[in-house]
Amino acid sequence: MSIEIYFAGPKKVNAKLEGFTVETDQAVRAGGEGSAPTPFALFLSSLGTCAGIYVKGFCDQRGLPTQDVSLSLDYTINPATKNIGKFIIKIFIPSHFPEKYDSALVQSASLCAVKRHLDPAIENEIIIVRK
Repeated sequence: MSIEIYFAGPKKVNAKLEGFTVETDQAVRAGGEGSAPTPFALFLSSLGTCAGIYVKGFCDQRGLPTQDVSLSLDYTINPATKNIGKFIIKIFIPSHFPEKYDSALVQSASLCAVKRHLDPAIENEIIIVRK
């Protein structure tokens, strides 16, 4: 796959891939217009949505409803390296979701292809949260 990267404004850098345009910008405080997510925010989103598609696939294969299932992604910074030290993914499921699938949901989310490409020194934690 080839991705075309081009400049679209003062701090806007966009990408064309697979017939789509992915727009990025920088925050106003960083000289951008704040008109689109930053590249770093897209990176974080790609990790969360990748884990999400694995969770969705797991549920779909078993006929489990997903309308009340969601994920969140948080991270901490390693003070020594100033880079991400740990990702925390929370999988929110309804209270009636079968408990027997909890560990399998965690395992499914951990299969994310984006996560597998990260430096192994970055810790990750995947948590089930019943709502």
